[in-house]
Amino acid sequence: MVAIYEQVVFAGGGHRCWWQAGFWDVVKPAIGLAPRVIAGVSAGAATACLVHANDSRDALDYYRRVLSGNPRNMYPRNLLRAGRAVFPHNEIYRSALRHLLGGAHFRRLQTQAPEIRVQFARIPRWLGPRSAVAIGLLAYNLEKYTLRSLHPRLGRRLGFTREIVRVQDCRDEDELISLIIASSCTPPFTPIEYRGGRPTIDGGLVDNVPVDALDADGGATLVLTTRRYPGRDTVFEFRGRTYVQPSNKAPVSSWDYTAPDAYARTYALGRADGEAFARWYARQGRPTIARYDSNRETKT
Repeated sequence: MVAIYEQVVFAGGGHRCWWQAGFWDVVKPAIGLAPRVIAGVSAGAATACLVHANDSRDALDYYRRVLSGNPRNMYPRNLLRAGRAVFPHNEIYRSALRHLLGGAHFRRLQTQAPEIRVQFARIPRWLGPRSAVAIGLLAYNLEKYTLRSLHPRLGRRLGFTREIVRVQDCRDEDELISLIIASSCTPPFTPIEYRGGRPTIDGGLVDNVPVDALDADGGATLVLTTRRYPGRDTVFEFRGRTYVQPSNKAPVSSWDYTAPDAYARTYALGRADGEAFARWYARQGRPTIARYDSNRETKT
């Protein structure tokens, strides 16, 4: 039997992270998954909190109700209306975090969840917030769509740095919401979030699969990505960690706040992949899976 995973990573991905929720809801009871430490970034951090504080299906129902009154992802006419947002994402996201993770749900996180570490990014000191956003997003998309790197490096080379804060160190739900927004903020959808008087930006600009937030010798590690990486199997190993990616492209866009039915389909894909993973896990011997050289992201 494969060893129980002591550490789990929730990669970022916006609404693609519903795949992680579906996967978790199946795999956790199927294999007795109870990690000691979880690392998350962006919406992956929100999802890691959600599955320990609330119910995924209730969260889907919540979004279905709320988004029934939001037919668009952009309202250009609001440029001419004082106090009206062009992009509705920030208000919807913050309200959802408060509804789904606040109150009794926050107390459950503090007392019953494993240690959850949330990664966010700091911009280079030689850049202002606006220029850092433009350069950071350009670098991120270059590696995402051109190099297809599993763990990108360009953001760090440009001077973006990561910080890690534990969910359990948040004193109240306001601090938790600020932390998750800091880890997720992607202008123009959400404004820059300030922590300690300094601007933050989406932690995925440093690494959207934040394995460095884990303990180096912390035991068996399971990594949940949210998008497919060409040339890799649905389950593969890399540098001693087990990675799982969606078996098919998630049927939702990261920042689409008009498509709750697509969230449900993404969640269902995660459940189906979770069932397949549980069968894989239950086998007496590990099946033959893709293995990767520790120094190169190429199949060996």
